[in-house]
Amino acid sequence: MYEFTLILLLLQQMCVFLVIAWLMSKTRLFIPLMQVTVRLPHKLLCYITFSIFCIMGTYFGLHIEDSIANTRAIGAVMGGLLGGPVVGGLVGLTGGLHRYSLGGMTALSCMISTIAEGLLGGLMHTILIKRGRSDKVFSPLTAGAITFIAELVQMAIILLIARPFQDALHLVQSIAAPMMVTNTIGAAMFMRILLDKRAMFEKYTTAFSTTALKVAASTEGILRQGFNEENSMKVAQVLYQELDIGAVAITDREKLLAFTGTGDDHHLPGRPISSAYTLRAIDSGEVVYADGNEVPYRCSLHPHCKLGSTLVIPLRGENQRVIGTIKLYEPRNRLFSSINRTLGEGIAQLLSAQILAGQYERQKALLAQSEIKLLHAQVNPHFLFNALNTLMAVIRHDSEKAGQLVQYLSTFFRKNLKRPSEIVTLANEIEHVNAYLQIEQARFQSRLCIRLRVPEELAHFQLPAFTLQPIVENAIKHGTSQLLGVGVITLQASRDGQHLVLDIEDNAGLYQPEESSGGLGMSLVDKRLRVRYGDAYGLTVTCEKDSLTRITLRLPLEESV
Repeated sequence: MYEFTLILLLLQQMCVFLVIAWLMSKTRLFIPLMQVTVRLPHKLLCYITFSIFCIMGTYFGLHIEDSIANTRAIGAVMGGLLGGPVVGGLVGLTGGLHRYSLGGMTALSCMISTIAEGLLGGLMHTILIKRGRSDKVFSPLTAGAITFIAELVQMAIILLIARPFQDALHLVQSIAAPMMVTNTIGAAMFMRILLDKRAMFEKYTTAFSTTALKVAASTEGILRQGFNEENSMKVAQVLYQELDIGAVAITDREKLLAFTGTGDDHHLPGRPISSAYTLRAIDSGEVVYADGNEVPYRCSLHPHCKLGSTLVIPLRGENQRVIGTIKLYEPRNRLFSSINRTLGEGIAQLLSAQILAGQYERQKALLAQSEIKLLHAQVNPHFLFNALNTLMAVIRHDSEKAGQLVQYLSTFFRKNLKRPSEIVTLANEIEHVNAYLQIEQARFQSRLCIRLRVPEELAHFQLPAFTLQPIVENAIKHGTSQLLGVGVITLQASRDGQHLVLDIEDNAGLYQPEESSGGLGMSLVDKRLRVRYGDAYGLTVTCEKDSLTRITLRLPLEESV
């Protein structure tokens, strides 16, 4: 009957012990304890936490015959089981020294046994990790079993060390069963608290990840098309639906671009920003949170607006400059959840990256257009000068041929003017190049031979305009024009699986990489193809000295619509 009463009393004390553990599990302190402790800071936290519980187990104990029936073993075993032998030994040493300082017949034996309990938990930790069964570390059954064995060891140590022996034996007979039952149950329940915290954390993480993935998938590429009212409204509607909050707004630095949710009758896109919180977020570049309690919130547009709190997150563009904000709202009867606050900041980073990528792509497109215009400015005056000289010479003795040359010249410049950055068909590009080649052939006459080999079935495939002419011009200017004999320019198209292959070949073989690598025409053509299609495409050069130079362009097959 005495032992049963002692069990009830110890269980009562253990309940206080576990309530404290449960309260601590609600703090961030327990997060590192939800996984096998490896890193030194986590081991230190594990040591401090379970040393406290070890000492608490002694304080919550019951004084029995110059000794203390206690739940100290829970802290020592748990410290070793989660932190390993070193942590377990140190927790046991700390708890043991504390018990030794209290004195009594069993002071020394309890100190030694507490160290042994911590080392026993650490030994089981090592065995399970080496066997690849780290999941068993967090098993309540494992924690209870090891604590039961640890209490057996403690009783044996008391019998071996405590004196007089008869008093030690009587004490063990009185407290063995109550302490084994209480500590075993307590350790198992302590581990259960950790497992529950771990399950909640994983559930929270899963919910966070799922929502984040949905938002990322639904908003992918929208703001890359432009940071404007139309695209911002699409994003705001996605966020409103996925986050389940009161309202969502998106602004630039000056005005409201989009608003959806509670209060959309007076929060109208296009209006200048009037909220002090939004202006502060833009000016400071920091997240502003007005919860309506500690930080008061009131709608700046309507006195009866139902929105009661707001989270303003800056959107950033180039050089981390704030280009606008995302604003999340909750009505007065709801509070911001942690997941929505954290998600809001993550989503702002995602959308900032989209905006920045869109700005980069538009700048890249403008750069490409500028480069093409630069090519035109370089080629046209030079070519026009030569063409007019050729026309002047032909017009004297062959007016009909001169008329054809005028037609070719007209075709060449008309296509230059109409399509500086267009995507055209191969047939259209060949017409442009042929006009150029016919004028050059009139200039060089019998010293230039032209061979065009373009199958009809490839004529409808697409490529960027002004791709072939710079290459052909380069082949004549730096190739065949340097020959004493007949220069041959061959342009042929072929299909290689799902690729269009274009070869421009001359019979001069005068290509010099160190000289030609800086050629504006060839380098721009190669850059344009790689920017548009990727590094698997572009321009390659094959040269056999004094025999041939072949420029090969590789593009994906794209049919005209």
